[in-house]
Amino acid sequence: MGRTSETPHKPPHPSHLPQGTGRQRASTPGTDVQRERILQAAARLFAAQGYANTTMAQIVRELGVSKPFVYYYFRDKQEIFETLSWKPAVECFTVLDFADTDTRRASEKVMEGLERLIRATIENQPVAFFPYREPQVYRPEYLAAQKKLANHFYDRLCPLLEQARRDGDLDFNDTRITALAACSLPGFLYNWYRPGGRFSPDEVVAELTMLASRVIGLRRAPARGRG
Repeated sequence: MGRTSETPHKPPHPSHLPQGTGRQRASTPGTDVQRERILQAAARLFAAQGYANTTMAQIVRELGVSKPFVYYYFRDKQEIFETLSWKPAVECFTVLDFADTDTRRASEKVMEGLERLIRATIENQPVAFFPYREPQVYRPEYLAAQKKLANHFYDRLCPLLEQARRDGDLDFNDTRITALAACSLPGFLYNWYRPGGRFSPDEVVAELTMLASRVIGLRRAPARGRG
């Protein structure tokens, strides 16, 4: 499915958000691999013991490298934490960026977007859960950029909901409340979702998508169209 070209997915630069504000300036395949190594090691530690209890020294030990190696790519652990959080934020909040040529019914786009949102949250766990677990960690600049992404998402979802209601496919009252309620379902995953649990990721996605369809008052299965 094509995406629109106006997605605000690029975070504010250096002093604001994740762009590698250590000594590294140019991105190459080699440096990208090393950055990813650092991010994955930090993600494991943040997930296991939280932001406050994780130190740069622990990240260095987890990697088996020197401190200058990590500081070459990242200014501090907050930048690492925000960089980790940014990717799932972009993936989640751009799930409705369908191509302008996509002529499917609004209800089908809504349902696909909600399924994508739930799936992106699960696929990016535990990193996607960091904002729910420790919202106090983020700087105002990061929160402002995240809010811009969220507004981008809801500016697409709400008109689609209203069009689907006019089409007779959905039945709900207040648009904004309905949108927020449906999208809150993946937000609660961090309280209970565990990989390897009783349900597979696909089963969780299917179950939550079905529940979201009830929240928005889906009256009929959206007709399959061509996008």
